[in-house]
Amino acid sequence: MKDYEQEIEHPPGDISVSSYDEYLHLDTILAAQCVHTSAHDEMLFIVQHQTTELWMKQVIHELTVVREDIAANRLEPAFKTLSRVARIFDQLNGAWDVLRTMTPSDYTEFRRALGTSSGFQSFQYRLIEYILGNRVIEFVDNYKKTPWHYEALQEELTRPSIYDLAVCLLYRIVDGFDTPAPPYQLRQPRKLDPAIQNHWRIVYENTTKYWSLYELAEKLVDLEDYFRRWRFNHVTTVERVIGNKRGTGGTIGVPLLRKRLDVVLFPELWRVRGDL
Repeated sequence: MKDYEQEIEHPPGDISVSSYDEYLHLDTILAAQCVHTSAHDEMLFIVQHQTTELWMKQVIHELTVVREDIAANRLEPAFKTLSRVARIFDQLNGAWDVLRTMTPSDYTEFRRALGTSSGFQSFQYRLIEYILGNRVIEFVDNYKKTPWHYEALQEELTRPSIYDLAVCLLYRIVDGFDTPAPPYQLRQPRKLDPAIQNHWRIVYENTTKYWSLYELAEKLVDLEDYFRRWRFNHVTTVERVIGNKRGTGGTIGVPLLRKRLDVVLFPELWRVRGDL
């Protein structure tokens, strides 16, 4: 995943910069809001989506480290980072409140300029879902026109997700090496596994003994809680602005987004609550 994070190369020696603008490359960033119409609200639409992509880049950066930490059983640093990711999605939730100030009439003024572009095409969003464990592999072919996106997603499908590694650690701590962990779910959406659910039940019924696993479980639930709210706010914002129109990318729009609300990233962690 490090290959995805393109770092700026600096000449050897002194790498200090002379100004705030230079350090943040603000000339480049602030020149990227290229409107295509005279519609006032097109700027808001662009800024909203660009900042979302920046935050998603940070999420990928954080989740990459979380995966390494869980694999190495370094749970305390992972807890801190998972909390940060949850708060990033909280930040993204607040951004929908700003976009919802745009009315259907405002959006209609520039919607044609979007052509066939759609947020559904976001490579970073798809990568985040894959890192967390929701791996709908038929979506990968949508990225063939951008080879490095396609290759990065295909490479991600060869790695265990964060939840795969959490389950592996769960079995190792609860059972020792007596019971092998379930195989990684590399190339399919997460499916509920009663055996995994039972292992989490043991943790929740013995929190003192398995405190680290208990805290890991709750950090994952917290992250998914904020992630679900973000998806829900996406649906309500789109419905408020375009109603039941088809999406600009050719999707069915709101009905597709509503279907995505049924996706559960860590199913056993939600179902185990009914067992207690």
